[in-house]
Amino acid sequence: MGMLHTSAVTVSVPATTANIGPGFDCLGAALSLYNRFTFSKLDAAPGTVVIAARGAEAARVQTDASNLAYQAFARFFQHTQAVVPAVKIDIHLGVPLARGLGSSATAIVGGLVAAGALTGAGNIQDLVMQLAIAMEGHPDNVVPALLGGCRLAATTPDNGWEICELSWHEEVVPIVAIPDFELSTAAARRVLPSSYARADAIFNTAHLGLLIRGLETGKAPWLRAALHDRIHQPYRQALIPGYAAIHQTAMAAGAYGLVISGAGSTLLALAEAAQAEPVRAAISASWQAQGVEAEVQVVQLDRRGATVQVEPGSHSN
Repeated sequence: MGMLHTSAVTVSVPATTANIGPGFDCLGAALSLYNRFTFSKLDAAPGTVVIAARGAEAARVQTDASNLAYQAFARFFQHTQAVVPAVKIDIHLGVPLARGLGSSATAIVGGLVAAGALTGAGNIQDLVMQLAIAMEGHPDNVVPALLGGCRLAATTPDNGWEICELSWHEEVVPIVAIPDFELSTAAARRVLPSSYARADAIFNTAHLGLLIRGLETGKAPWLRAALHDRIHQPYRQALIPGYAAIHQTAMAAGAYGLVISGAGSTLLALAEAAQAEPVRAAISASWQAQGVEAEVQVVQLDRRGATVQVEPGSHSN
């Protein structure tokens, strides 16, 4: 009887939308768009990596050791001081790159989760989360990508993290508008001021509190007020052509609000279920009118986060 070896794992990781208006760098939610990563052990020298990608924009995925999913995979073994096994990675892309939908977070979470699953290590969620936050630099995408749902992350006095799941009312429907242009996170960070007026800090604190209650209750007046922010969006709107017109269109079609997803270029609208399709159509038409190709979709909150399928190895006879 050979031992049961896991020879391959497939990790499916949801896209995420960070910030959601006033929750800059601390709030994120998982959405029903997915990247899938299959890691198969190879009978080759340790450190060998073969990568194949398919799906939208697959040609732009790095296929050597600089690939982010592989870097995360290797990081797990380095952390546990183990040899990085030779591996083949098949990537199926369903999350657009560099659009503010957490594609890098899916790669980091995918690689770390796959490494844990291949080693058969139990109870690694906390370790994966710590390593993922360290690699990404902030928690707002990697945490919901790993855990699903809508998550608020706050530091503890000893520099750890408290992660809090927020209730998301089923009547509150996300609509993503993904244009065919990119925004680099670095560029979107550069436009932000280095300090803020006290009034702006108070504004965001109040609106984040209101957003949390609005998402929980689905109460329309709360949500309509809550999605405003003074920390990042006023500075980033200029990087997104047509932002003002699209915001106006979305509101006129009945959205609670329209925000920049992560650092952009994707925009996120929230609407009640009955208005989701009219809002989607209005945003789509508005972007088209400005000569921008955009994919606008009604999506759902993903409540599962990263999921793993294990394929047993050939030695399980």
